[in-house]
Amino acid sequence: MADVQAVANQIVENVERVIIGKKQAVQLTVLGLLCQGHILIEDVPGVGKTVLAKSLSKSVGCHFQRIQFTPDMLPSDVTGVSVFNQKTREFEFRHGPIHAQIVLVDEINRATPKTQSALLEAMEERQVTVDGSTYRLGPPFMVLATQNPIEYEGTFPLPEAQLDRFMLRIRLGYASRSEEIEVLDRQQFTHPVDELTQKVTVEELQAAQKAIREIYIDQKVKEYMVDIVRETREHPDVYLGSSSRGALAIYRLCQARAAMFGRDYVLPDDVKALAGAALGHRIIVGPAARIKDVQPEEIVQEILNRLPVPGAQVRG
Repeated sequence: MADVQAVANQIVENVERVIIGKKQAVQLTVLGLLCQGHILIEDVPGVGKTVLAKSLSKSVGCHFQRIQFTPDMLPSDVTGVSVFNQKTREFEFRHGPIHAQIVLVDEINRATPKTQSALLEAMEERQVTVDGSTYRLGPPFMVLATQNPIEYEGTFPLPEAQLDRFMLRIRLGYASRSEEIEVLDRQQFTHPVDELTQKVTVEELQAAQKAIREIYIDQKVKEYMVDIVRETREHPDVYLGSSSRGALAIYRLCQARAAMFGRDYVLPDDVKALAGAALGHRIIVGPAARIKDVQPEEIVQEILNRLPVPGAQVRG
């Protein structure tokens, strides 16, 4: 697991040259990349959501595309469109911006549900179908979407099916006073993201993505993961709990986190550290709990506090 740990640490350290004081959020983003998952970054404007995506793509040398979602966008603006060539008398496919390795979908909730649905096939099956023809999206493929949780005018809330396709939802939050001063100092002449260099090749990243699947997870820890997910469906404050995709997300993320910290086995602590980010956006709070301003992450934390943690046992 030394190779995976080295790859992860190099990416984290490089991104932290730009994103200051947000180590946990950066680590979660790298974990999502190692798990070949997609990430929803939900936070107020100006905290570094777009810069985080750019820094990540530069660190691994991936083809990066940014899509600015607006209410007048069409699905073809995302996936691409077939254009008739008068010289050849044939239709030619013009690739849309989704045909990249790391795609930043900025303000995803600004587009209509019809345009949002253009991402569903790409995120789940890593392909797009246009005019009956299917086009594969080359690995590694990752969608980082951003949305503003405060401003709801002119927005279209993401449907449950769309939210469920994101492996993680993270928040950056405001920097501390000293961190904001450091941001000012670093950007006095140039933006730090312009000076970032590639630290990991795409081949090394793909090898790390394959290696984390070998991480051992004990049966008791698997049962612990499933119990947490099932509790979200039975909690009195929850209208709709997490799907089985949520359990699989925790499973993969725990493998990646163990490898990032140099272990070849998963601990219950890995599950507890990742459950909130992996399950929070998959939970719909009931009307009564919504009035009391109960947050999904609070429900997940309450479940973690209540469920017994599996004890150690002899391996093999």
